[in-house]
Amino acid sequence: MSLGSSYPVGRSTPGPQPARPLPHARAAVPLALRLLAASLCSLLALTVTATVFVRTYAGQWLDGALLPRAERGGGYEQQTVLVGPAKTVLATFGSPMLLAALLGAVLLVGVLRRRLVVGVVGVGMVLCAVVVAGAVKSWLPRPDVQIESSTTHNSFPSGHVAAATALLFAFMLVLPVWARRWLAVPGAAGVSVIASATMIAGWHRFSDALGGVLLGVALFCLAAAALTGWRGDQDADGASLWRRLAEAAVGLVVLVWATVVIVPGLAASVQRGALFAIVAAGALTMFLVGSVVFLVRSTDFAVAPSGRRGTQSQPSAQPQKIS
Repeated sequence: MSLGSSYPVGRSTPGPQPARPLPHARAAVPLALRLLAASLCSLLALTVTATVFVRTYAGQWLDGALLPRAERGGGYEQQTVLVGPAKTVLATFGSPMLLAALLGAVLLVGVLRRRLVVGVVGVGMVLCAVVVAGAVKSWLPRPDVQIESSTTHNSFPSGHVAAATALLFAFMLVLPVWARRWLAVPGAAGVSVIASATMIAGWHRFSDALGGVLLGVALFCLAAAALTGWRGDQDADGASLWRRLAEAAVGLVVLVWATVVIVPGLAASVQRGALFAIVAAGALTMFLVGSVVFLVRSTDFAVAPSGRRGTQSQPSAQPQKIS
């Protein structure tokens, strides 16, 4: 029996190994899974909204209370001076030339940033939103529950709002991370304007506008999950804490300005129910868009070639034999 050292001759004595840091909470769950969960939650919220507002007495009554039908003509067009501007906004946004130009801009940005596949996915997302919204309106029946302020005509969800939301998120896919955050507030405001215009012009109810936003969010999260795959987060955001605070402060200033300036003007122009519907739709749109932007805040949707990420060579842990 040998009384010498138990370590093999010619091999270095292993030293203490450094402790490995625990994985970050966000890195523990792949981004694709989080986006897929967000898409499923949006679809669930869309289903609940459709069930409550379209199929139940309470939901139809609430839609009618927020946007009552006109006494003459039986339409939902609101008695306000904003009807003309609302119809102008809808006619402008619904122009095929403008939509084609905006979709072309998405593709152009994708080409310039070498993300053509992402641009094509963004355009497909907008077209899918329009098709799905039209299919749901044709497929979903609206029962007559004997409410005087309601009709059996189904307009859930709004195709205009769904297309506007999907178009905003299409630009979110192709733009860089820093530009995506700056687009969030004006983009959500634009979607809110279109949603408000559909309600003021009597084209859609409050639930229709909310359903359009939820449909756009669901499609974006699904498309982003497919683009991200299972590679985990791609941290392309090197912004400092002060820069993030400055961006948040700018967004907060815009929201406060909208609350102080725009809401009193609306209160003087529309009825109380329509005012509540417009403010609620705008607030929910801001919240949903902000939540999605926060979820993908550090993700660049570039389709990287295989083997480019996470393939850095590590030093060999095997000791070399000394001859």
